Amino acid sequence: MAKIQMTTPLVEMDGDEMTRVLWRMIKDELLNPFIDLKTEYYDLGLEYRNETNDQVTIDSAEATKKYGVAVKCATITPNAARMTEYNLKEMWKSPNGTIRAALDGTVFRAPIQVKGIEPCVKNWEKPITLARHAYGDVYKNTEIRVPGAGKAELVFTGADGKEIRQTIMEFDGPGVIQGIHNKDKSIVSFAQACFKFALDTKQDLWFATKDTISKVYDHRFKDIFQEIYETEYKEKFAEAGIEYFYTLIDDAVARVMKAKGGFIWACKNYDGDVMSDMVSSACGSLAMMTSVLVSPTGVYEYEAAHGMVQRHYYKHLKGEETSTNSVATIFAWTGALRKRGELDNIPALCTFADKLEKATLDTIEAGKMTKDLALITSLKDVTVLNSENFIKEIRKTLEASL
Repeated sequence: MAKIQMTTPLVEMDGDEMTRVLWRMIKDELLNPFIDLKTEYYDLGLEYRNETNDQVTIDSAEATKKYGVAVKCATITPNAARMTEYNLKEMWKSPNGTIRAALDGTVFRAPIQVKGIEPCVKNWEKPITLARHAYGDVYKNTEIRVPGAGKAELVFTGADGKEIRQTIMEFDGPGVIQGIHNKDKSIVSFAQACFKFALDTKQDLWFATKDTISKVYDHRFKDIFQEIYETEYKEKFAEAGIEYFYTLIDDAVARVMKAKGGFIWACKNYDGDVMSDMVSSACGSLAMMTSVLVSPTGVYEYEAAHGMVQRHYYKHLKGEETSTNSVATIFAWTGALRKRGELDNIPALCTFADKLEKATLDTIEAGKMTKDLALITSLKDVTVLNSENFIKEIRKTLEASL
């Protein structure tokens, strides 16, 4: 069969360690034989980020704005040990954080559900997508360890010199203080991304905070979401047959545990961090979790939700066999290819993405899988495959469907 032709490149962001190895296998076995793959390539491997003083990460984000769709491999966020291991000039920031800030994006994560890896919550029939606001809150906090008795105040000094001052606490002994913030601009971007993604995927959108307790901070999120919904999306949601509603975070948790899934759950930064881990763990594995960064202007960057699988990479370097799960990385590619096909009106590219995803899941459901899945599957007499052979089995299944 003739290769599927692309018209606009994807931005391709290569990564680190074992996922970098899988990246090449996926392209060689599952993509290049079937697609005339057009990408604008950026090497986000730690060595090259160090060589370019991390300029390559900034360049890849700018390219993503230009072309609209990117696919990213997992990358290292260095710590002190990595500084020594890779002989780094400095402890470079998280590439995900840099790209997220450049695109002003919201992270949407959803489990990849497959027969034989059933969720712990038995009534979850469809995936629950977590939309996580990726700015502010405790991740940009300021903290003080209070040494003893004294008065703690919250003070805002305006550009005009005027002060707003409130007492936090009259301490009668040691304690702690935490100051967090957010910006209307960032909350608006978060809301816009959530509403657009809900329309794009035809899913209901839930949003939850604790505005009954946090009557200013959390309430600001609630008000901005409601205002944007009423003025821009209410009619569009009705036409699409989907709904938006707000509820308290504790009520949302109770509802989620009894729901069938198939909706988007939007959360503030910390809530989204915790709840996405809860959903992924309940569904089996982070290696079976998709992740897409969506900007309010409609730019998409797809990646796996997990890291670089460092332990397997060290085994690989020694020439030892590994059984590394590549499903989330495959789905990063299929997500990007499908979106590229949608934007460029190339139905064959969308169909190919659908068939590759189905071939991946069909391979697992046929009892052929990596070790991590074999340990948690309910299927009997499964075959455990190494990293390379799992991808090759998917190719056989894919070729049969094509």
